Amino acid sequence: MLRRFHLGRMACLSAAIIAGHLAAARPAAACPAPLPQPAERISLTVTEAHVARREPVRVLAIGSSSTEGIGASAPDRTYPYLLEQSLRAAWRGTPVDVTNAGIGGETADQTLARLAEALRQPVKPDLVIWQVGTNDAISGGDEAAFRRRLEQGVALVQAAGSDLIILDQQYYPAIPNHGRYERFVGLVAAVADGTEVPVFSRYALMKSWNRQDPALLAGMLSSDQFHMGDQGYACLAQALGRQILDAVTPRPDPLQAVARAKRQPLPTAQALRRG
Repeated sequence: MLRRFHLGRMACLSAAIIAGHLAAARPAAACPAPLPQPAERISLTVTEAHVARREPVRVLAIGSSSTEGIGASAPDRTYPYLLEQSLRAAWRGTPVDVTNAGIGGETADQTLARLAEALRQPVKPDLVIWQVGTNDAISGGDEAAFRRRLEQGVALVQAAGSDLIILDQQYYPAIPNHGRYERFVGLVAAVADGTEVPVFSRYALMKSWNRQDPALLAGMLSSDQFHMGDQGYACLAQALGRQILDAVTPRPDPLQAVARAKRQPLPTAQALRRG
């Protein structure tokens, strides 16, 4: 059964406040330093507009086992739930519904069918987070067909007028064929780049954990050493939440700052003498 959550909003956050809210989603152990943010922040124009106007925001997290939360010890340790907690803390005053629509074992074509159905509904999501690609890569799926499914999914979301973030494949130590697997990761990046859709690269994040220390990655995985565990989902939610909050948090406009400075009255001679 799908879960729906209610969130809130804050119009303007400093970096320190964002970090404080995201810390609420962490487990006892702190998460490693995140990967550097993109030079240009991702574009989530629909979500940003809703948050700015304090209008309801609907988020659809859809995908396979990593969205459903296989490997988590409880439903409140899944990445969509933890992501929801950090967004709730940040976006005060704006009602937001988040739907966890993860079904373990799905490939892109199966999730695509459910995504199409969700986008046919009268009330559509404002933001779709589509976790995709792991099962296609390890199940012997055709690369060209996988690319077509990605392109179809992106087109569906864009036609519906929703924002989209693609969450790519996980990294895990026992990948059977690294060359093939990374081609599927590359297909996600290529399609996203060609359609100007942001990708949150879980693969790059988890691979960086392994480079830092294989034991660090092992601690992020569940006992099967394939799915994430509680710590991994918490750190994923933290990193993804930071990127979403960065996309919808107003940033100071340097040109406006200069204009305001120019409008400041010059001190009078009397004020200078007092100084």
